[in-house]
Amino acid sequence: MTSAPIAVALDAPDLETAARWAALVTPHVSTVKVGLELYLRYGPDVIASVRGASGVQIFLDLKLHDIPNTVAGAAKAVARLKPHILTVHASGGGPMIRAAVDALPSTTIAAVTALTSLSEADLERLGVRGPAGDAVRRLAVEAVGAGAQALVCSPREVAAVRAEVGPDIKLITPGVRPAGASTQDQARVATPEQAIADGADLLVIGRPITGSADPGAAAAGIAAALRRVLN
Repeated sequence: MTSAPIAVALDAPDLETAARWAALVTPHVSTVKVGLELYLRYGPDVIASVRGASGVQIFLDLKLHDIPNTVAGAAKAVARLKPHILTVHASGGGPMIRAAVDALPSTTIAAVTALTSLSEADLERLGVRGPAGDAVRRLAVEAVGAGAQALVCSPREVAAVRAEVGPDIKLITPGVRPAGASTQDQARVATPEQAIADGADLLVIGRPITGSADPGAAAAGIAAALRRVLN
C-alpha cells in the first residue's frame, strides 16, 4: 500500500517520544517533519532516531533566513543527514534561495511563503498590503525563479499558487486540520481532502495525529481518507 502524502510534524517534548511517534506513523505516511525546536535540542541525532530502519523521508523544517553565504553554509552542514526536504524563508530573497539550492543539490529546497499562523490582519501590521494570497503568489514566483523546487503555503492559497507556478513545483501545505478538529494556533486552514483537491502535494499534519491517544490509528484514518480522494 502506497504511503499517503502526509508529513507528520514531530513536535515532541523529547527524543524518545519523537522516535515513538515516527515508528507509529511511518507505516501510513510518506514523511516525518523535524522542526527547529527538536533539532536545536537534540541536534543531528534526532534525524537518525526518527528515520529508524523505515527509510521514511525526512522533512527538515529549519526555515533558514540569513545572508546567502550563511544559508549556503547551513545547508552544507546538514547535507550528511540526507534530508529529503529543507525549508528556507521565501522572504529571504532570490539570491539566498539560490545559495541553498546550489549548496544542497540532492535535497528539495522548499521556500516558505507566509506562515499559516499569520492572519490577514497580522500580515497587514507587518506591512503586507492587500490580500495574503497576493503576497504569497509574489513570493512563490520569486522563489521558483531562484530555483526552489517546492513551496510551503497555506491551504487557502494553494489553488492560486498552483495556477501561478504550474504542475512541476511541489506544494506543501501546513494548517491542515480534519473536519471538526481544533485550529489551535493556525489561522488559514483547510481539511486534508480540500487541500489535496486544490492542488497540494504534501500535507503537514501535527497535533491531530500526535495529540491523539493512538497516533498510528489517527495517521491511518487520515491516510485512508486521502486515498479515497486521490483514487
